Amino acid sequence: MSDEKTSPDQPQADDPDVAALDAVPPQYGVGPFSIREVALGAVWLLAFILSFFPVYGYMRSGVSVWNGIDWVLTIGVPTAAVFLIGLRRLSPQGIRRVGSLGIDQFASVAFSVSTVVWLGILWSSFVTLADSRIFYATWVAWVEFILMLAGVFLTVLAPLFPTIGDDFRHRPEIPAHRSASPARPVVPRPAEMRPPGAATPTQQLGGTASPQAAEQTSAFDVAIEDDSPAAAQATQAFWALVPVERDVVDELGTTLFTIDSTAWALVIEDRGDSFVVRHEDGRVGYLRDVSGVTRG
Repeated sequence: MSDEKTSPDQPQADDPDVAALDAVPPQYGVGPFSIREVALGAVWLLAFILSFFPVYGYMRSGVSVWNGIDWVLTIGVPTAAVFLIGLRRLSPQGIRRVGSLGIDQFASVAFSVSTVVWLGILWSSFVTLADSRIFYATWVAWVEFILMLAGVFLTVLAPLFPTIGDDFRHRPEIPAHRSASPARPVVPRPAEMRPPGAATPTQQLGGTASPQAAEQTSAFDVAIEDDSPAAAQATQAFWALVPVERDVVDELGTTLFTIDSTAWALVIEDRGDSFVVRHEDGRVGYLRDVSGVTRG
């Protein structure tokens, strides 16, 4: 019988966290970079060197993308993307995203846009060829287009293929940036409602209500003056004031909004041990703690 004891801090073989780590295969590359990142860097380096060669021939001989503003989208943005990919490996705590885009998402956009711009240069050359029998673009434009297309393959389409796709597999999940999260639902703006007994602007001035002041009368006041069954149902709503700040939750108990002693809350249904409360933006939730509530 073995006398060897296991330390309580030592991970056990049947620990699910340890088993999950063992299930993730190692990723090999070149130094700190993955195979995909090395290939993307090589594509960019060749494209960067060729960007100094003439892109246009004939009467615009010797003109490269650096002679104008074309360098920004053709090679500048891909350069920034490759720089950020390298910085992510060398300094993991550095820049993690560009706006709402992750670094790999930004690289996908950068190489896709550059590909379209180079395609535009070639397309314009075909147009001039059809009109004046002159093809302005040189071989550089063709090679740059192919290199940027390879960049799209290594960014946008990489997760679909083996080896280069391993760079995207088994990554830890993190919450999405708020700009990349699903859009919030939009609800209709509720009609303006005032606590019962509150004077209208016309009553405060001591005047007679005109038709336009009548239009501003809240739906709550109209329901009180109406004797129809629908109005009788509406009069069940009332205003409430809580003594301290309290949470209004949904069916699962998640907080939707809070109410406090500084403003009246509209209760649309009294369920005895809880109130159904509607926020001014239309959200509806439950006030579970109704102790000490003042009714308006």
